[in-house]
Amino acid sequence: MPVIDFHNHFYPAAYLDALRAGPSHVKLTYDAEGNTLLHYPGDYNVAVRGHRDIAYRSEVMREYGVDTQILSLTTPGTHVEEPATAVTLARIVNDSFATIAADYRGQFLGIATLPLCDPAASARELERAYTQHGFCGAMIFSNINGVALHDDRFLPVWETANDLGAVIHIHPTAPVGVEAMTDYWLTALVGFPLDTTLAAAGLVFSGVVERFPKIRWVLGHLGGAIPYLVERLDRGFYAYKENRVHIDRPPSEYLKKFYYDSVNFDVRALHLAIEFAGADHILAGSDYPHLIGSVPRMLESIADLDISEADRAGILGGNTARLLMRD
Repeated sequence: MPVIDFHNHFYPAAYLDALRAGPSHVKLTYDAEGNTLLHYPGDYNVAVRGHRDIAYRSEVMREYGVDTQILSLTTPGTHVEEPATAVTLARIVNDSFATIAADYRGQFLGIATLPLCDPAASARELERAYTQHGFCGAMIFSNINGVALHDDRFLPVWETANDLGAVIHIHPTAPVGVEAMTDYWLTALVGFPLDTTLAAAGLVFSGVVERFPKIRWVLGHLGGAIPYLVERLDRGFYAYKENRVHIDRPPSEYLKKFYYDSVNFDVRALHLAIEFAGADHILAGSDYPHLIGSVPRMLESIADLDISEADRAGILGGNTARLLMRD
């Protein structure tokens, strides 16, 4: 039963070196343990050893019995930079992921980072990463410097992704209004799932998902609140004529076709998502090595599900393996 961790994060050394050299809107400092701190507008990340040391990470995976990880960057993303810098940093990240994938021969694969402050350049980088490096698609953020993903300026990205049949993994970032979430890590705890929910609903109601049917969408953190709120979205479809301008089916019919990574380790929540989208649309994810992520909790929560062994095998790796296949 192969185990593939779809949702986890890594900072390549070349990316961190480029941030240090500048120019960049991200400032690097160090904590008492020697971890790199990435400070960016509105938040910061602690890059622990697993974020930075691929050999150490490889050993952690073997310890827990994880066969493959799909590496992605994490916040702040390259879009917080000036466009030219963002393009350079995205290429550095994607080329680094490709090198790691080649060196570790199946233990690691990459999903592209895009410089989404420049949508045209993002479309080109997506095509380059897909064709040159063999990546399945891209991990993008739930808003881009406060701009919603369903804004028309991102149409070149969706057109290219649709032409490629690419995977688009939506990962949260700080929502608009983050000023109300600065205490107690509420940005990550509440704001992130909120913004994933907003992004998915906007993409559906705007008709982006309808217009680009070959894109394979994945929502991080079990879709935010989508499985819980989808009935309300359907009621909104019938109640408000504005919500029927771009789509002619209720949102649930589109959202059931999305994939949902399992970075919510509450078995009850996982059962709700399975009931909504089907076990074949759930992908194992750990959010490793963030402080709030956990490889063992990923494995334990999936092991505790009251589902068939075939469905469990699918969630652990089979569904992701199928998602990575190309036509």
